[in-house]
Amino acid sequence: MDWQTYGLHVEPPPHTDEDEFAYAAGWTISGLATLGTIIAVWIFAI
Repeated sequence: MDWQTYGLHVEPPPHTDEDEFAYAAGWTISGLATLGTIIAVWIFAI
């Protein structure tokens, strides 16, 4: 018995119509805001 095929039926996830540019932009803005907060706390010793 092959452990990789035992009871497994894997289908690819359904394609979503999410706008990939907006998704990437959101993560980029979130990351920059997080870094900005860390740097502000570090520099100004808030």
